[in-house]
Amino acid sequence: MTEEIILRAQKHYMAKYKEGFPLLSKETVENIDSLYQEGSIVVLLDSSGSFIGRGYYGIQNKGIGWILTHKEKEAIDSLFFQKKIAAAINKRSPFYHKEDTNAFRVFNGEGDGIGGLTIDCFGDYYLINWYSLGIYQFREEILSALTLLIQPRGIYEKKRFDKKGQYLEDDDFARGTPANFPLLVKENGVNIEVNLNDGAMTGVFLDQREVRKKLRDQYAKGKTLLNTFSYTGVFSVFAALGGATKTTSVDLAKRSLELTEAQFRANEIETNTQEIRVEDVFNFFDYGVKHGLKYDIVVLDPPSFARSKKNTFSAKKDYTALLKSAIDLTEEGGLIIASTNCATFDMKVFKGFVSKAFKEKSYKYNILEQYSLPGDFPTHPSFPEGDYLKVLFIKKQASL
Repeated sequence: MTEEIILRAQKHYMAKYKEGFPLLSKETVENIDSLYQEGSIVVLLDSSGSFIGRGYYGIQNKGIGWILTHKEKEAIDSLFFQKKIAAAINKRSPFYHKEDTNAFRVFNGEGDGIGGLTIDCFGDYYLINWYSLGIYQFREEILSALTLLIQPRGIYEKKRFDKKGQYLEDDDFARGTPANFPLLVKENGVNIEVNLNDGAMTGVFLDQREVRKKLRDQYAKGKTLLNTFSYTGVFSVFAALGGATKTTSVDLAKRSLELTEAQFRANEIETNTQEIRVEDVFNFFDYGVKHGLKYDIVVLDPPSFARSKKNTFSAKKDYTALLKSAIDLTEEGGLIIASTNCATFDMKVFKGFVSKAFKEKSYKYNILEQYSLPGDFPTHPSFPEGDYLKVLFIKKQASL
């Protein structure tokens, strides 16, 4: 039997918890003990001792645990996890019937009722992300539920709970039959190579699916594209398939060259017709300005935080400056696809970065498209911070 601990909501947060707020943190609850064991069941009470909710204790970058149910008699057990995962799978029913897409999110943390846990589908294989040692204590219950409900060919896992809240290097195979990597999946008819057992990332960010489709179907034809922080170059592949005359992919990681070439080959695109540069994006912007480079479309999708030998980037502090660099390399009348997955600011603040950047560069602009998380990434109505993705299609207009 998992240990059960009693916590009380801070006075100023009681109403918020009663409205459904799911995150437990040191600021919002009383009587936190550093000796609590991760995975312990938490019962949250108000100041009068009345029941608010039940969840688990697990330390991650967002807090110290999650409320999973507001039903006083509902236990956090095997049946609970089975019901939650079954409900999430049922909501994704349309994805299971798509012929052109077989990579999508099956379970999205607190948006599907269990904070600290995500599950992604990659064809016949599934990937679980554990964001705290606390939720990892329920590993067998969750693996068993997923196996019972879907019978996947194989399951992989990413343990993202080292002391800095990052990925733990390990063999990520968990259950079933091991896959032969790279694994080929489809997204809106495009082939994408993924590897579920080679470090923290897989080869594609599934939350950008609708953005890539819009780029391919509506904006790429006849255009030149600069894809910065390009990772495995999937945006470049979609642009090329949409009729872009040339793509340039820039990423600092040495592996980005071979991984991007592989994505092009998977879609029968000659790699020698595209440009792939292993280079610090910030240095490339400087190079581009000095050499007068201009592109019709610039994709700007940096990590929330990045550090190289010469540069440190924080989305909250530095996105405006990054946008100004992108503006320099964008043709007048061209398009910047500006994106961030930073959860510490909302779309209103993000649009403020855009306004400031264009004003300081003395250009007018127009926002043509706006995206947040797609339908397979549901969020919790009482936890807007979970809707982390912000994407804007920005047309660079005439100078002021």
